Amino acid sequence: MTYGGYADRHQHPQAPPGFGPPIPVPPSYGQPPPQQPAYGPPPAAYGPPQQTATGPEFVAHDRHNSVIVDAAGVALEIQGHTLEFPWSAIATVHFAPGPFATVLMVAVTHAGGMLYECRIAARKQAVLQQWLAELGPVLHHYLANPNRPPAW
Repeated sequence: MTYGGYADRHQHPQAPPGFGPPIPVPPSYGQPPPQQPAYGPPPAAYGPPQQTATGPEFVAHDRHNSVIVDAAGVALEIQGHTLEFPWSAIATVHFAPGPFATVLMVAVTHAGGMLYECRIAARKQAVLQQWLAELGPVLHHYLANPNRPPAW
């Protein structure tokens, strides 16, 4: 074999052309690591399990975008990018049917004044009407809650 017009003099005699000598592998390679002793009780034993807030949820999605409204806040996923807004950072949330009556438009107004919009395509008008009927009461539950932390 040649390299830059010169014969390659570093070939292993039993290897096919273009391959060098075998690379030595350390003896510990591929073996599981030694077991470490466990110190203290497992993390679950330090206290009662964390209670997550419960409440109504709303989920709508298509192939590219999604909207999730739950006790934690509102999450918008737009083309693989996720925006999560806790209720304390949300001034208001708007929603409406979009063009051609098969698109749900959801807009989150951040407490700082920025507006973030997501559009979810429904396959049928009946699905869009169901989303519109479900989303209103869920948003009202969280936005009208007197215990909701104030927006910044």
